[in-house]
Amino acid sequence: MTRLTQNLKLYYLRKILTEKTDRMHGITMQEIIDSLAGYEIKAERKAIYRDIKDLEETGLVIKGKKTGQEYFYHVEQREFELVELKLLVDAIQSSRFITEKKTNDLIKKLEKLCSIYEAGELQRQVFVSGRIKTMNESIYLSVDAIYSAIGKNRDIRFRYGNWNEKKEMELKKGGTFYQISPWALVWSNEYYYMIGFDRDADMIKHYRVDKMSSMSVTEDLRSGAEHFKSFNLADYTRKNMSMFEGEEKTVSLDIDKSMIGVFIDRFGKDEITVMHTKDENIRIRFRVNVNPQFLGWIFSLGDRVKIAGPESVIEQTRDMIRQLAASYEV
Repeated sequence: MTRLTQNLKLYYLRKILTEKTDRMHGITMQEIIDSLAGYEIKAERKAIYRDIKDLEETGLVIKGKKTGQEYFYHVEQREFELVELKLLVDAIQSSRFITEKKTNDLIKKLEKLCSIYEAGELQRQVFVSGRIKTMNESIYLSVDAIYSAIGKNRDIRFRYGNWNEKKEMELKKGGTFYQISPWALVWSNEYYYMIGFDRDADMIKHYRVDKMSSMSVTEDLRSGAEHFKSFNLADYTRKNMSMFEGEEKTVSLDIDKSMIGVFIDRFGKDEITVMHTKDENIRIRFRVNVNPQFLGWIFSLGDRVKIAGPESVIEQTRDMIRQLAASYEV
């Protein structure tokens, strides 16, 4: 047997064992020989025993078990356990920024990390129709370009858009290119955002990656390093609910005791200060960017939550209520 044939035999033996076996499914020596023959590779039992030992030297854990008159071999341990692959599949399937086509491609690749039997479990797990997925295939190139720019300490150029009434992505500023220094990527509210520094506006801004297009990495060095020395990404994301901008303020709320979990889940246990308790109500305080999205979220919680201060936020809330009421007048 030539050295090339021997290498191919080890490759196909590994392929056969990883594809056709797992802890619940084994394969006999004769089935291994027959499977190798399917790849036009002749093999003898003694040689396969040695090959299995060689594969174990590479880290592949192979176990043998006698059942009845037959001896079955299977891969005992893999780089990814089935439960871990299921978690990854769930994350991919539920990620809004990954297109349906890319979702299916990624899941097929994950299936190759387990046996054909376990792959069937992954397939049954992922058939969830009707989930909203992005239609922007270029998002992967954009993410790669952003990471590349961060690694090279360079600015990026891109066009930015919003959906219009024709359900088309309409470029802002007439299609003029933005040039921003990227410093971080964050996943928030089912979307990818790039957080960077706008040197013209001298401030930190964020952009939704699926709305960015025609992206390229420039030769200009990034700016804004001084703004990111003590930058807290988690704090920035928390305060910018839905990643809409607004003025950051310390807000006090009077809430029903049963609602405290809602605010801890949203803002974090360490960020919520409980001021005092009275009967079934609690007064809490935290910092947040006050904008229509935040106020709309407060409205959605009903009469068990009331803004108690500051007065400027109370007045902003009243204005929003009046505007909403006026729009429904007959």
